[in-house]
Amino acid sequence: MDGSEIDPEFADELRSTCRTTVGDELRSITYFTEDVVEQLYLRSDLERTADLVGFADHERLGFRSQSAYRNTQLGDYRATIRLFENGYLTRVIRGDHGVWVTTDPMSIDRFEELTSALETVLVNHDVAIET
Repeated sequence: MDGSEIDPEFADELRSTCRTTVGDELRSITYFTEDVVEQLYLRSDLERTADLVGFADHERLGFRSQSAYRNTQLGDYRATIRLFENGYLTRVIRGDHGVWVTTDPMSIDRFEELTSALETVLVNHDVAIET
């Protein structure tokens, strides 16, 4: 989890996208696949105590559960937002990779902006991850 698992330019793009969309409410960014979990950003006032592997095991269920929502009247699955006492976790998965972002409280419009921005970055990097 030292930044060496994914392409540094891709990691920078994810950080930049989240920072631009979320601003000072950004708490952390973690990239994951079935085999990799890598924290890309942690705000300086937070401690590195989260169990990233445990979080990843839970968030990886999204790779399989996306199909449960296919062809519903809700439309295509876009993201999962989880509410906690001290903030939010937003998970976006596209293909075989995803990102979860933790934030302080913010408006639903900003979560939608974050989801759209992350979808674009993940889709644009699908080819790079498969090689």
